[in-house]
Amino acid sequence: MAFDVSLTRAAYPALADGYAYLDGAAGTQVPQSVVDAIAGAYRSGIGNVGGAFPASDRSGGIVAECRAAVADLVGGHPDGVILGPNMTTLTYRLAAALSRDWAPGDEVVVSRLDHDANVRPWVQAASRVGATVRWAEVDTATGELPVEQYDTLIGPRTRLVAVTAASNVLGTRPDVAAITARARGAGALSYVDGVHASAHGYTDMVALGADFYATSAYKWSGPHVGAVVADPALLSTVRPDKLASSPDTVPQRFETGTSPFADFAGVVAAVEHLAGLDPAATGDRRSRLRSSLDAAEMYERELFGVLLNGLEAMPHVTLYGKPARRTATAYFTVAGRTPAAVAEHLAAHRVNVWHGHNYAWEVTAALGIRDAGSAVRAGLVHYNNEADVDRLLSAITDLP
Repeated sequence: MAFDVSLTRAAYPALADGYAYLDGAAGTQVPQSVVDAIAGAYRSGIGNVGGAFPASDRSGGIVAECRAAVADLVGGHPDGVILGPNMTTLTYRLAAALSRDWAPGDEVVVSRLDHDANVRPWVQAASRVGATVRWAEVDTATGELPVEQYDTLIGPRTRLVAVTAASNVLGTRPDVAAITARARGAGALSYVDGVHASAHGYTDMVALGADFYATSAYKWSGPHVGAVVADPALLSTVRPDKLASSPDTVPQRFETGTSPFADFAGVVAAVEHLAGLDPAATGDRRSRLRSSLDAAEMYERELFGVLLNGLEAMPHVTLYGKPARRTATAYFTVAGRTPAAVAEHLAAHRVNVWHGHNYAWEVTAALGIRDAGSAVRAGLVHYNNEADVDRLLSAITDLP
């Protein structure tokens, strides 16, 4: 059936303020079901896990449900879902643990396409142990990350390859499976940043070849919770720093401090919301997620065509990146205006966008725009509609 954006938008109370929320690449709004789940957890009473009383049991149940929901979303195993405050924190934690086994002369491969959260933790970890960092370069004309370069970047001393499943500014979807296959052939691990990609279509981390797959719920209609998913058997070989008194089981050994249990309930509700985007979808939650996210991706692609065609028709607009496979994310500048000025102009027209490097530190430098304020980012998600796009295009047209 056709994707019903009106029905979808009705689930999001924040959209009633009349703004065009084209800032989804930095974080989405949440449906009422997520708000209710978080509030409901607090209303019911929650406590720390491991206690002998019902509120503690409720928290334990919420944690288990959250792991299962994230596993369904990305195609992992619940026992391999590490939960934490955000992807950056979790990636630093894993980089510190994994690099304990690295030595001088070992190599780590990172890409200039990635968000800095999948670059700097590995660069810094390599520096501490004397490992070598090798860089995959972006084709700045197209925004693509050529796969062939990995044939010379990956070798017998490669320990880890970090790559994004989608650029958070250019929208580029690299051929992750081809890259991870090369890593696997060399005996290296692959760490895939799926933070931007997970919001824009069905995810199968096994098909991607990801040993570690990172995602963040606030990018797909959930609260501010991050997750890294891996095979539990792999996680059992990794020893992070932890308190002597905290659990040494997997995945708990990677989770420091007391968890935000009510937010975890919101994560479950967010995954259920995504699984219900196609009301006709049937089967288990994983099957419903596939049907719903495929429908949402097709809708986003069609709407993004309207946005791209409109921007490309404007002579005073420069678009960055023309990848063959991409998310619904546009990164552009307007002649004679700084990105900050454009964002302020759009805000005055009740259009929310971001400007700047958006932590895409390396690619904005490669494009030669970082020192000039980088660019403006407009990103579509499944609750945006043509009126949102029209308002942005009209406001950009008004700029001389």
